[in-house]
Amino acid sequence: MTRGQREPAPGVYPVTFGEVELLRDLDRQDGWVLSKDGVPQSYVDLKDPTFLEFEYVRLMADVIDLLDEGPLSCLHVGGGACSIPRYVSATRPGSRHIVVEPDGLLVNLVREQLDLRSVPRLKVIVEGGRTGTGKVWDDTADLVVLDAFTGATMPVELATTEYMGDLARVLRPEGTLLVNLADGKGLAFARRLVATVTETFRHVALLAEPGVLRGRRFGNLIVAASRAELPLDPLTRRAAGGLTQARCVHGEALTNFVAGAAPIRDGDHVLAPVPPPAVFG
Repeated sequence: MTRGQREPAPGVYPVTFGEVELLRDLDRQDGWVLSKDGVPQSYVDLKDPTFLEFEYVRLMADVIDLLDEGPLSCLHVGGGACSIPRYVSATRPGSRHIVVEPDGLLVNLVREQLDLRSVPRLKVIVEGGRTGTGKVWDDTADLVVLDAFTGATMPVELATTEYMGDLARVLRPEGTLLVNLADGKGLAFARRLVATVTETFRHVALLAEPGVLRGRRFGNLIVAASRAELPLDPLTRRAAGGLTQARCVHGEALTNFVAGAAPIRDGDHVLAPVPPPAVFG
């Protein structure tokens, strides 16, 4: 923690959209979990921002680590406790961050309890994802991270062709988009979202644990996309070398995964998947 930062206080806190719970990690002295409606939203280690507890966040970090060296200009849609901005600032000093987060009271809580002020060159726009993104200038981001959830459900308005076009507007030509989504049996939503991303971005890969990719259990999947080539070979090796030996699906295998699924467009009646109660106990 920075000088003068008080020790976080575990407990339940009111925020703009309900309540969140702040929980101490009993296995790590400086580890904290931010949870909403019983669903873990973010994990941060206040002394070591490079420690990433959640496997899907580590997969996003694998992609980020393989981008060109040096500081990054980043847009993060969905804030939570800002795990990825903290990681990028620690591993790439000089990086800049714009975080779009609709819950202003949550932002204040993370500032006061989880030392958000320690992250340099970070600006928060308290708006919904689409409105906030619309305030970001064209061609200014090397990295866009879309990790926005209401509880355990991704807002469908952030999964459409129209919104992907706006994220492409913000990205520089060589920039990279990362999308965190969650799905379960059949992966119908994941297939449609990948189809949506591939309409806008030429180069796309999907990363997830094998059990999730086979639709055997509900879990997170990461979409990486760019108008430039992705570092597929080293990314495949990194993903496979992690604790869960995740897979990286691309090319013909990704085409087969999509299997004719229709892109999601504004106005489509699409229900984002909700995890079964047993997923989070």
